Amino acid sequence: MRQTSRHNVVVLPDLDALSQEAANRLLSAAEEASRTRGKFHLVLSGGGTPKHLYRKLAKPAFSSMMPWSDVHFYWGDERCVPPDHAESNYGQARDILIKNVPVRNKNIHRINGEFAPEIAASDYSSRLKEISGAGQEWPEFDLVLLGLGDDGHTASLFPGHLSHEEQTRPVLAVTAEYGGRPADRVTLTPLALNSARQIIYLVSGRSKAEALSAALGEQYDPIRWPSQRIKPIHGSVTWLVDEDASKSL
Repeated sequence: MRQTSRHNVVVLPDLDALSQEAANRLLSAAEEASRTRGKFHLVLSGGGTPKHLYRKLAKPAFSSMMPWSDVHFYWGDERCVPPDHAESNYGQARDILIKNVPVRNKNIHRINGEFAPEIAASDYSSRLKEISGAGQEWPEFDLVLLGLGDDGHTASLFPGHLSHEEQTRPVLAVTAEYGGRPADRVTLTPLALNSARQIIYLVSGRSKAEALSAALGEQYDPIRWPSQRIKPIHGSVTWLVDEDASKSL
């Protein structure tokens, strides 16, 4: 493992080591949140890279130590498909992680991807407000997991999509073509994400190298590189990347 001071990038040898480091950091954050606040608000990411992390968390080495009764699951984005659809981010996490650990059903706060996009976004926004403390529109997330697409998108914040609503609403319906996957989506916006205590990016594979280099580069272009919009007000951002993804850094 090597670390660069700029942008707090941690380079791991491969995806397994990356997932192990992410699991260690997640466990530490969960224990601290449970001990000091009695709840751990965790935002999950979709895509291929987090699958390996979720498998590790479901194994006894981590599962036996996690304060599951205090863990609340949220999603950074969701495709507008039913929960049993192969492209459902909730369905992926449910099958790999959630059904294999003793989390409380009432602590699972999924985006209803089976709804029409605008309805799903409005519904999720309303439920986040209900969960939150007095005067808050959404919970203060303890840890947010994010990924990075080959095109530079993160959550469902895509290049070229920067609107007034993204800066004023915590949840947004978006339409974006990517990798032949369902185009209608619902995403948390930087407004909500930037209130998090901690954000961890998980980036793996040579196909991400160019996007990672540009996103962390000197040129500030948040329209082209949406991850540059993620700047927590009081929290931290850590990039966990494997050697292949770091080739252009």
